[in-house]
Amino acid sequence: MSELTHPLIVDGWFREISDESFPGQAFTLRVEKILYAKRSEFQDILVFKSTDFGNVLVLDGMIQVTERDEFAYQEMITHVPLFAHPNPKRVLVIGGGDGGVLREIVKHDCIERATLVEIDDMVIQLSKKYLPNMSKSYENEKVEVKLCDGFKYLKECKDKGEYDIIITDSSDPDGPAEAFFQESYYKLLYDALNEDGIVISMASENVWLNLEKLKKLKNECEKVFPVVKTNYCMIPSYTSGQISLMCCGKNVNIDLVNPIRSVSQEDEKRLFKYYNKKIHSASFVLPTWADNVLNES
Repeated sequence: MSELTHPLIVDGWFREISDESFPGQAFTLRVEKILYAKRSEFQDILVFKSTDFGNVLVLDGMIQVTERDEFAYQEMITHVPLFAHPNPKRVLVIGGGDGGVLREIVKHDCIERATLVEIDDMVIQLSKKYLPNMSKSYENEKVEVKLCDGFKYLKECKDKGEYDIIITDSSDPDGPAEAFFQESYYKLLYDALNEDGIVISMASENVWLNLEKLKKLKNECEKVFPVVKTNYCMIPSYTSGQISLMCCGKNVNIDLVNPIRSVSQEDEKRLFKYYNKKIHSASFVLPTWADNVLNES
């Protein structure tokens, strides 16, 4: 059997380059071995073992997770909305086929059902094979999986007003994920939430890469939700080392910045590697120049 190759791996280095998303810069990882390289029905999928970041999942040329630092993103996109909600029971995840968000959701004993909607079953199967610490969540009895398009699922959703939390863990806004960054999508999310519901979405950009695009996304959310806040987490394998999140509340009185629930400091250390109640609030504090743009009156 011939050794696997991929056009983004040259001379033993993976190169993530996007002139549209981060012009003038790139991110590289040294590759030990290519584990999988093939196009699914929906997207180009690459899995490789890196020398320093463990196994890496790449979709359409963009790093989705690495074993070394995935917990930072998974924990912040999950626990910020869950601890901001008074009593979350039903959670919907759009995307997130690697299983990392599900893994974090089921750490909350109050959760009764976590539904994952993923369009590409190949992502799930490869994660079960190459990302076992993330995909172990599929074994939890509270988890159910729907293999279909997330936009279509929400359009046909019979559980309108039933979800406490919806987490959009999509890939970047190209190809099958493009619809997840538009006003029409956020209207569907709004309808699927109960009166105290919270939505959090991967914003693709951050304040260092494309602040104006981040502002445009926030504006789209504000057309639908009365409360919209931008926060972020630090993660070295995302270009520029940061990823922004868009957090939206359906109830005008909701406080997304300060967690309404918490666990003991001992449980924080046991359950989480990145998240704690202090970093929850701190993640909404933006640098002055970015705050002036994103939160201007």
